[in-house]
Amino acid sequence: MRTALVVAVVLVALAAPTPAAPEQPAWRQFAHVPGIVDVVKLHDGSLAVSTRSGLFAVSGTTLQPFAPAFKPVAGGEQYAVAVDAYRARGSRCSWRRDDVYVLDASAKPGIVRVRRDAQPVRFVDLPRGAFPSGIAWDDVGRFAHRLLVTSVVKDKTTVYAVDCRRRRALVVRNAPHLEGGIVVAPAGFGRFGGSLLAADELTSTIYALTPGGAVRVVARPSVRSGPDLGIESLGFARAAGQSAYLADLGAPGSPTPGTDGLLTLAPGLAPGTLLAASEGGAATVAVTCATTCAAREVASGPAETHGEGHVVFAAAP
Repeated sequence: MRTALVVAVVLVALAAPTPAAPEQPAWRQFAHVPGIVDVVKLHDGSLAVSTRSGLFAVSGTTLQPFAPAFKPVAGGEQYAVAVDAYRARGSRCSWRRDDVYVLDASAKPGIVRVRRDAQPVRFVDLPRGAFPSGIAWDDVGRFAHRLLVTSVVKDKTTVYAVDCRRRRALVVRNAPHLEGGIVVAPAGFGRFGGSLLAADELTSTIYALTPGGAVRVVARPSVRSGPDLGIESLGFARAAGQSAYLADLGAPGSPTPGTDGLLTLAPGLAPGTLLAASEGGAATVAVTCATTCAAREVASGPAETHGEGHVVFAAAP
């Protein structure tokens, strides 16, 4: 009798159903934005979007002109970033809060400064024949609070730093192919704090680039890689409870056609976590760095997503 009872208990345990894995979060469309290329966060927490036709402020799920005088040049991706107010020591110039700097990938590549209340200004030129592939603002200071721009020639990347006097300095040369939403890591991001982070979509490798010219691997997420497919968009969670935003460009003829939408996601990440999304399908990983770095997949997008530019965190507009 005792033996039979034991067997019955074992059989019941084996028959118990396996708990279902929690459903993975997914990006969803927040607003339809024709020609969207990038998302920009302003100092008050509001958002602007860079599109093929210009810059627009996000108000709820609608758009308002940000700088009506600005008309981007056709070609490339008009990636953009807003700077904060900062006076560079000894330079006799300063950065103005919420000035937006937009890449010009035309035959005369460069950076354009856009203000709400003024005509756009050609801020700096880049070498002819180069493809400006990413832009970031150094809010930490390891790059002396300068604009950072990646420039690709024959699948090799050069990083330039541009100060508020429009002086361009070469910082990194012969890095791998880097493109998309590049970002400076916060000081607490392990040994990569203050470095410029950028991704190679061809391999989905995330790199850290230093002011001294070093290029180091941060993570190699296990996601699909290749042209228009691999990891491209990066951004850091800055405060608890904020949502992430990503541009989903309509791109007929690409492996993923996109939806021309501003996407949003509530990933529930701790501040200081890097969120990285792939261009094709928005496969999304969270990367944390202390002594070592770890990456885990946390979300995905609709299969047709064609992610571009930065991942930006903010409260709902």
